[in-house]
Amino acid sequence: MARFEHTVTVAALDRHWFEEAAGAVVDLFEGSREQGGVILLPDGRPIHGLRLLKGRHLQPGARYGEAPEEDGKPGAPGAPVVREATVLREWRPSRTVEVESLMSEESLAVRVGVRLREPRTPRALEVSLDGHNPKGGSLYRFSGRAGADLHAWWAALDRPSSAPPAARAPVVGRAVHRLAKARLTVTPRPADDGSWQVSVVLSVRGRWLLRPVAAVALVVLVRKPVERGFREGVDSAAEEWAGMLAELPSLHGEALRAQIADELTAS
Repeated sequence: MARFEHTVTVAALDRHWFEEAAGAVVDLFEGSREQGGVILLPDGRPIHGLRLLKGRHLQPGARYGEAPEEDGKPGAPGAPVVREATVLREWRPSRTVEVESLMSEESLAVRVGVRLREPRTPRALEVSLDGHNPKGGSLYRFSGRAGADLHAWWAALDRPSSAPPAARAPVVGRAVHRLAKARLTVTPRPADDGSWQVSVVLSVRGRWLLRPVAAVALVVLVRKPVERGFREGVDSAAEEWAGMLAELPSLHGEALRAQIADELTAS
């Protein structure tokens, strides 16, 4: 098994703002309605890029996309035809919201499932990923699962900065392929200046008959490039986080709700 670890310092996200924004998004969708396939917010403005393709709005099985599938047109000659849609599996704003995104093209089919518990004040996020090449065998199949315990995340950040990191990582992800499997954990702790120190740990293990071969290859041949790529990936994610925070509005109440509605309807 090969193990890689990297810690970055990032700006903190205000919990109260995050939960207020999440609640505003849920309330806007809860108050939305469908008209001729177009999804309208409570004020009557259409949500940009979202149409109801099949089923009833906000009912399990409802299928959404950018345009009716039968109206889709292929791109340039020779370009792959990509089909995408999002299916609502559950809509209970006080308890659970679950959606499933489907994407397929000639050489790849991917299903991504997202479940958010207690979405108005998010408690936990679960993500699943399954993919395969429709024309390939088992070597072209992969899957992954990840879970974020948001209550545990905030609890870890409420600890004194001098305290040791939380014993149990609030974010855990696993990926499986026929030749290898990986486990990723993310653990935050508060810094003295109010920012967050986030430790990311990646463990990779070979599977089946390739287990000893993969272990030797990782340790002897490719450990340094893999470790460098892992660190660069974590650093890049930290930079994207900083950019995202810089774009978030510092608003509350009706002003925040209005800003979110503007973003949803902007073309």
